Amino acid sequence: MKFKITVDKQYPIGKFTARDVYSAEELASFIQRIETLPHRLAAEVKKLTPAQWDTPYREGGWTIRQVVHHVADSHTHAYIRTKWALTEDAPTIKAYLEKPWAETPDTRMEVTVSLTLLDALHAKWVTLLKALTAAERKRTFTHPQTGKVVSLETLMGMYAWHGDHHLAHVKLISDF
Repeated sequence: MKFKITVDKQYPIGKFTARDVYSAEELASFIQRIETLPHRLAAEVKKLTPAQWDTPYREGGWTIRQVVHHVADSHTHAYIRTKWALTEDAPTIKAYLEKPWAETPDTRMEVTVSLTLLDALHAKWVTLLKALTAAERKRTFTHPQTGKVVSLETLMGMYAWHGDHHLAHVKLISDF
């Protein structure tokens, strides 16, 4: 998966912009990007030395180790949000504070732990996403902090972007 990295180290592939409608091709691309993220991220991390895992990708940013653990945490939330949207009627999800989560003791573990988690999690999540009907992809949840109603189609796009976004952060160090 190729994407252009910009000079903005905080948003190296730009910010995600949600839309109301996505084509079948876009949805297939989202699923493919989610499906391949664990492999792409693991391949990029393998290029790094352990010292680089503890290097921030930008001034004031997280270390690569924290980024990898954050992706696992965030995508776990996304999987659970998918299940809530499918099993409850437009639920309000539980938000979490990313910064404190990125500072808990488990984020100092070897990155292989979160890479293994992502591999298993994405296998389950992608199986679920591929099985969704058009009506199921339109199911929604509400974010309690923003009040935004998010469809599963939008969540798919957001997390395809999210994986690529943080993969680009790793590339800022691995391509250095």
